[in-house]
Amino acid sequence: MTAEDIKAGGRPVGRVRFMDAQRVNLDGFAVEDAELGLVAMRSPYDPEPGLVIRDGRVTEMDGVPEDGFDSLDAYIARHGIDLTVAEEAMSLPDVEFARRMVSPDVPRSEIIRLSAGATPAKLARVLALLRPPELGQAMTKMRARRTPSNQAHVTNRLDDPLLLAADSATAAAFGFREVETTVPVLADAPSNAVACLIGAAVGAQGVLIQCSVEEALELELGMRGLTSYAETISLYGTEQVFTDGDDTPWSKAFLTSAYASRGMKMRVSSGAGAEVLMAGAERKSMLYLESRCVALARAIGAQGVQNGGIDGASVAASVPSGLRELMSENLMAMTRNLESCSGNDALMSESDMRRTSRTLPIVLAGSDFMFSGFGSIQRYDNMFGPSNFNAEDIDDFLAMQRDWGVDGGLRTVPEDQIAELRREAAQLCRAVYQHLGLADFTDEHVERAVDAAGSKDLGETDTLAVVAAAHAIRDGGITVVDVVAALDETGYESVAERILVMTAARLAGDYLQTSAIFDEELRVLSLVTDPNDYAGPGTGFEPGPQRQAEIDAIRQARGVALLAVAAPAGPGAAPGQDPREVVIGVSPAVGRDVWRCLSGMTVTDVLAELLAGLEEEGCTGRVVRFNDTVDLGRIGLAAARLAGSGIGIGLQGKGTALIHRRDLAPLANLELYSVAPAVTPELYRLLGANAARHAKGGTPDPARNPYTDEAIEARYHTTVIALMALERAWVKPGAPPEELSLEGLR
Repeated sequence: MTAEDIKAGGRPVGRVRFMDAQRVNLDGFAVEDAELGLVAMRSPYDPEPGLVIRDGRVTEMDGVPEDGFDSLDAYIARHGIDLTVAEEAMSLPDVEFARRMVSPDVPRSEIIRLSAGATPAKLARVLALLRPPELGQAMTKMRARRTPSNQAHVTNRLDDPLLLAADSATAAAFGFREVETTVPVLADAPSNAVACLIGAAVGAQGVLIQCSVEEALELELGMRGLTSYAETISLYGTEQVFTDGDDTPWSKAFLTSAYASRGMKMRVSSGAGAEVLMAGAERKSMLYLESRCVALARAIGAQGVQNGGIDGASVAASVPSGLRELMSENLMAMTRNLESCSGNDALMSESDMRRTSRTLPIVLAGSDFMFSGFGSIQRYDNMFGPSNFNAEDIDDFLAMQRDWGVDGGLRTVPEDQIAELRREAAQLCRAVYQHLGLADFTDEHVERAVDAAGSKDLGETDTLAVVAAAHAIRDGGITVVDVVAALDETGYESVAERILVMTAARLAGDYLQTSAIFDEELRVLSLVTDPNDYAGPGTGFEPGPQRQAEIDAIRQARGVALLAVAAPAGPGAAPGQDPREVVIGVSPAVGRDVWRCLSGMTVTDVLAELLAGLEEEGCTGRVVRFNDTVDLGRIGLAAARLAGSGIGIGLQGKGTALIHRRDLAPLANLELYSVAPAVTPELYRLLGANAARHAKGGTPDPARNPYTDEAIEARYHTTVIALMALERAWVKPGAPPEELSLEGLR
């Protein structure tokens, strides 16, 4: 391509082609357009905050007179404004209100009091003033429950009960305190609920279960004790969108009462972008519309809100300041004294960096639930659609917690424990289904479910058996008591007891308190029993020593003790006389505590390749361990001064290697492999061959470090520290070198 082609608008230059290929360009980005509702905050069509009260009755709200109220206005005005504090709240300047929200010196209770008297337009305008760090500061203070937590999605595209049970056990073991499932086939819902109930009880005590389906069936499953909470009762910010679903604020209030009166924890769902997607935003900003939803949630008596975009998260993220708006939604629920289930459950970007930028501020600030559904299963198995984080991201999330020293609700689970829990959950699920006459599963099916990373690993399954089992559960009136009895009668008394005790704790009703979860001792943690007491540095939630140890102990962490193995010393080493002899000098811990290099090769295999390369070029090699230094340059130079040829190879236990010559300065060398994790057997053999060529007086083409664009330093630095600590422990100043044999090291 010529310069003229580029100027004429032809093919982009290589740098632009490279940028175009990055995953962020799979996302959608929209220009702000208030006419369509594509504006995060402060639409020019948002109403001015205002409130007129006459004779104890709201006669005008946010610029709309009473005779112009739509159904949302009417319900909020009658049930969603605390008239005893309204005048004070509405007269408080927006900036002052925002500052009080952020300030550690103003207690949470004061913000809750003032927010109760604020109209939707007032609260939206105050929150729009907060910059991102201020949003985090305010969330740290304003969340309801002191102890943060997390929720998992557990679904699969086959609705396979054994896999659901195994995955629920895994999620519970990782620390999720709520497990939400749904179905690709509505009729499968009762089976999914039973499978997740059993699996979660195997993984940990006190995990709440939800089966997200049509509301009447969801309520029925809860009344049978097969599930314990609901959250998919949707609210919208305009009357047009609300009534499209044949709903009104009064019908949602009735449904809220139906759940609460039947002993089920319930929160509503709302979030930016929903009205835009349904062409019903009425030119208002997303934050203002969500402010109406949250005010309505409080008015109808819901104990919490799942918000922060949800299905519309990618819409909010497409406009400027969209992520700021999503976080403001979560804070808005907190200021209304509601549980905040932060809406990280919808994939808002294909960019790993953007997904992380969405999640990290919430994790740092802390929320009642960091995710309204962390996809603890793989993306393709998430029947809600991919979450912002999925099973592919669990290790990243655990590392994020550790990096910042914060509690995101999760913990690392040892590999053998995961296998054990998955097997137990699958076996128990099979036993219950067989005992209740629901379905029969083979031993092979159990083993596939235990080992499966996702439903694609199950092979062919009988999906009609799942449908039949679900019908039998529903038509047979099976309840949690039947599940407990089946477990007990098939020999699984401990899990039967665990589910029975959990059911009794639910019936006590304490978990209906705002922002309630059970811990693993079945203590209720809520706004009432575990209130957030943050009041500045040195206050509020801090992980205790045991919990901090869980956060820190990710499975990739390495210590010196994992690397240490001892071996006997060899005889002393003397200068060589053969002009074709090359000495391979190794570091002090080689053959004592260090046996494997960062590349994964054993030290003996590396030495074998170096010696083979020397032999191919007609030279001989001798292996000498130097005990007085760990410095690779000094080891290589000392090896060269012992060699008859004056050429030496230096090799550290971690795999870094070089070629040295006896007349060079210690920090000089002829060739160097500095990227030890990426060095292959072929490259070590080439280094040996080139050392021989130097010994014979030649000038070989230098061996070069292999190219990699991976961040290998971050992956290996802890292992390097441990290896070098082992090396340093064997250093003895003035100690003589000793000759080693390859056979003696094997």
